[in-house]
Amino acid sequence: MKRLLITGASSGIGMALALQAAELGYDVTACGRNQDRLKALTEKYTAIKTLAFDVSDVEACMKALHDKTFDVVVLNAGTCEYVDMDSFDPDMFRRVFDANFFGAVNCLNALLPNLQSGHQLVFVDSLARLLPFTRSQAYGASKAALHYLAKTMEVDLASRGAVVQSISPGFVRTPLTDKNDFDMPMRVEVDAAANSILKLISRQKRTGYFPTVFAGIIRILGSLPVSWQVALCRHMKAATATKREAANETA
Repeated sequence: MKRLLITGASSGIGMALALQAAELGYDVTACGRNQDRLKALTEKYTAIKTLAFDVSDVEACMKALHDKTFDVVVLNAGTCEYVDMDSFDPDMFRRVFDANFFGAVNCLNALLPNLQSGHQLVFVDSLARLLPFTRSQAYGASKAALHYLAKTMEVDLASRGAVVQSISPGFVRTPLTDKNDFDMPMRVEVDAAANSILKLISRQKRTGYFPTVFAGIIRILGSLPVSWQVALCRHMKAATATKREAANETA
């Protein structure tokens, strides 16, 4: 039975992933900050173990994970906040990076000493890292940094025989995306997202994307000249603003 650890398991993709992995027979350890939500997981599957700690706290990560060993580690914890150019807030960038990037770094700091050949490290970043989307400076940059971290870890952990994967989802219906006030094309349900991640884990694909069609479109657009990418995202921003104005007039 493979031992699988998931961060960010108290809601969204992480929670769905924990439940589906348990159904498939994994020995699951679900991690999150919210003890009550984690408890709800154990009520559905008594075999699921939980660890309550904040990934942005390096000491809390070390205390929770330093003596643990897992066959698969899914570094999924994260958050999203959008930038307001009229009220630019460096602290917001720090919050986003603390959760999305340094959360993974803090967990790695605790887990790497026990990493063995054949173990898998899975980084969940985002397709948002591929294009300069409006107001996504903090979120997109943190996910781009996470992806780069994954690829460099793949280089430096090859000698240990570890498998390092990066997985880039598109839009997934979660409490975070429910707050968005813009169109989210081809958004998938959280169970479908969890299923896609588990398939990519089982195949040990170095780099994975989903949903397939949307990811293909974004990857093609991300390969265009940067000037074209910027022009496209400016157009998308203007179209979104026009749609909001029309909605406000109708309301």
